[in-house]
Amino acid sequence: MIKKIGFTLVLLMALLQGFYGIFAFIDPITFSTVRGTDLVSTQDIDWIQIYASRTLFVALIIGVLIYSKAYNILMWAALFGVVMPITDGLLAYQAGAALNVVVKHGATVLYLLITFLVLRAIVNKDKGDLFR
Repeated sequence: MIKKIGFTLVLLMALLQGFYGIFAFIDPITFSTVRGTDLVSTQDIDWIQIYASRTLFVALIIGVLIYSKAYNILMWAALFGVVMPITDGLLAYQAGAALNVVVKHGATVLYLLITFLVLRAIVNKDKGDLFR
């Protein structure tokens, strides 16, 4: 059961990242607004597209790792991944984004930490040590 939960949490993460990557390519101006940092100039669209390519890369890597059931690597990716929503939330806050945008980044941190804990339980169960 715990593996299904972990798989689902990671799959949702990969799908969301893939969606964000595609969305950022298709409509970079709206995407930047949704993420909480409105573009001042359309000349900056290239930065949104750079974000999109890196987001798609993350989605594909996470997808391959979940397909290969590399739970140990995914566990650390979830933990270290909190850096992104923390910095995104700070940037959105500094840009004067709506409170719900900043809170969404905080919720993402919580989601990643829960995912880390679930994946850690899977890794420890596979090792035979539930209390590690």
